[in-house]
Amino acid sequence: MLQVPFRMYSLSSQQIPVCFDRKLFRASSKNCTGFLSMHTTPDYWGRGRKPSYSAKRGSAVYRNNRSRCRRSKSVPRNSKFIHWMVKQVRGHKWSFDTCVGWARRHKQFPTEQIPCTKTLYNLLWRGELPITLFELPEILERKQHGKPRISKHLNGKSIENRPDEVNHRNTFGHWESDTVLGRKCKGEGAAFTIVERLTGCYFMLRIEEKTTAAIAFAMEQLRLEFGEHFAEVFRSITTDNGCEFAAFSDMEAYGTDVYFAHLYSSWKRPVNERSNRMLRRFLPKGTSMNSYSNEQMIMFADEINAMPRKRLGYRTAEELFDEQLDIIYST
Repeated sequence: MLQVPFRMYSLSSQQIPVCFDRKLFRASSKNCTGFLSMHTTPDYWGRGRKPSYSAKRGSAVYRNNRSRCRRSKSVPRNSKFIHWMVKQVRGHKWSFDTCVGWARRHKQFPTEQIPCTKTLYNLLWRGELPITLFELPEILERKQHGKPRISKHLNGKSIENRPDEVNHRNTFGHWESDTVLGRKCKGEGAAFTIVERLTGCYFMLRIEEKTTAAIAFAMEQLRLEFGEHFAEVFRSITTDNGCEFAAFSDMEAYGTDVYFAHLYSSWKRPVNERSNRMLRRFLPKGTSMNSYSNEQMIMFADEINAMPRKRLGYRTAEELFDEQLDIIYST
């Protein structure tokens, strides 16, 4: 039997020899000796402090050891993924979740280099990423909606009369629209935006002013774009109840159902509001719309349509919209 070298230890105030069977405990002599030294008090040889247990000293040792305990940094701060993510955020206005989802779906980087979205935001708040909070302004804004205000006057059919087919967002051809302003001053241009609820495809047209005539002109451009298939692509439109949409019900003459949301209830059109927030990455509030041409605004819409979305399985709105158009045009 292999044993630890014999030594006298004091256990329960009695000096007795202690030895361990190394085969029984499957441990080396070094480990066995360490175990004994941890759980027993050796003899006092007359030098230094008497080896006895002290709760105060034990607590101090524990706190000192605990201060050095921390989780190892499993996310490399200078990985290829981090550099690529920063480039996408700054160049294409992607969110962290978009970067993570797209990289995982296309297996662009090794799995161990791609952290989860929550980890990236934690690193951002701690200042451990080469990017600032102001480059992701949406995380600084958190809005809560309240109860809807029932409008006393509607420009047409109420959103309450919208069929369940539209509410469930399972079928193609149902849209939401609104206008986006830059500066709130006289003579300032605006943008007419409209987004498809199923695919998230986003169209934006520059209008000279926020009037019914400008909105009608923008819709006429879309009608000419899709021609005889307009009623199949635009089966219904849910829009704001502002005065600029007072004549929007005229679109029903082309086979499109039009519904109006209640005043101060923009969250009733969530897809459009979310898309407009994404537009603010390119056109911050207070920016003059007169500084941009219609071609530039169309380019911003193309950037939004080319962003992978979590709710679309990290596919793009452009892909899904083209697939739906292929189905319509093939029939």
